[in-house]
Amino acid sequence: MITNGKEPHVNKIRVGIKKLNNLLSLAKIPLQVATQTGHILVEINPAPDFCKFVCQKSSSILCDTCVSRLQDKNNSDFFHFSCPFGLYNFAVPIFSPKDYPRLYLIGGQVYSEEAQYHKYMIPVDKLAKEKGLSTAVIAKTIGQIDTMEMPQLEIYERMSKYIAHNLSESINTPNTTVARLSLEKELLEKKIIDLETKNSFLLVNPHFLFNTLNTIARVAYFEHAAKTEELIYCLSDLLRYNLKQDNNLHPLSDELENIKKYLYIQKIRLKNRLNYEIDIPETILQHRIPNMILQPIVENALLHGITPKHDVGLIRITAEQQGNSYFIYVSDNGYGFPDEVLKSLTERDFSKIETTTTKSGIGLLSTNKRIQYFFGSSYGLSIKHSDFTGSTVCLFLPVK
Repeated sequence: MITNGKEPHVNKIRVGIKKLNNLLSLAKIPLQVATQTGHILVEINPAPDFCKFVCQKSSSILCDTCVSRLQDKNNSDFFHFSCPFGLYNFAVPIFSPKDYPRLYLIGGQVYSEEAQYHKYMIPVDKLAKEKGLSTAVIAKTIGQIDTMEMPQLEIYERMSKYIAHNLSESINTPNTTVARLSLEKELLEKKIIDLETKNSFLLVNPHFLFNTLNTIARVAYFEHAAKTEELIYCLSDLLRYNLKQDNNLHPLSDELENIKKYLYIQKIRLKNRLNYEIDIPETILQHRIPNMILQPIVENALLHGITPKHDVGLIRITAEQQGNSYFIYVSDNGYGFPDEVLKSLTERDFSKIETTTTKSGIGLLSTNKRIQYFFGSSYGLSIKHSDFTGSTVCLFLPVK
């Protein structure tokens, strides 16, 4: 059995793993490099104690289920499977020279969220008797098995494919140039995986947030705090709409409902210092736009137009259609755009806005880019009016 680390391919695997330390620090999942016969060569992240004490023949040999899957000729590429106790596993081939044993990167050994009920069906007493262990030890090892959502598991699978690819390079490359990975590439991959992992948690966190907000709203209802209840429901709807990150077009009416909730919350905050009007013809309301197109414009009008005023501020949203195109106007009675932003917008030189540090410029730049991404360079935004009496931003859009 190969466990002493003296064999050339084991040394190369260890060198390859060392080169991937930055990436592997993100892998919060059991990972082992093993031969097709189930012998564990390198344990990158340890398997759960349940697998070691109950399923594996020894600490250096995989369980029978995993070995049988590795030796299945139909599983020559990446594959995943569940063990008899419901744990999720996957295997990625590591391509090596002909004189080496066939190698795999084995990962998983966790419960998916959909399958975690299996842990409550494990016959603890029977296993304790078979393995000569106390029921307390078996129960403890079961409790230590991690549970993950499928989006997170899929991210770790992609990470493992990248690791296996680089280990293949390490084994197949001469010693003088073993695993010469670019530092920039390593750092980039680390950033990508890190961002993907963080984004996967967003699939969970909003549900928790919305449920919490709704619970608070119900408490406000029973305490007869009607305004507080309405504010919380508005915020919940606002967050839900803002988290739509798709490339679909949505009715303008949906965008305006979102804007109304945003302005309602701001009016409660600013009290008598803010008024707003929305007057859009019915024929325009069903035209389709990307979500969150109006939000940066309205937010800019509020932050840079209305907030600095000491008297009453007004935001108006209107629209008109001309043939197969239409215009949306967002107006305020503030103090106008900063000179550097206004000059760039008037000249339609959006490249200069990228170098400004003003939030208003960056928000307008992003909105213009999104409009042109969806509809082409003929469309976008412009400044119809801006001086000490206020500003009007115009969005030029096609009928969809």
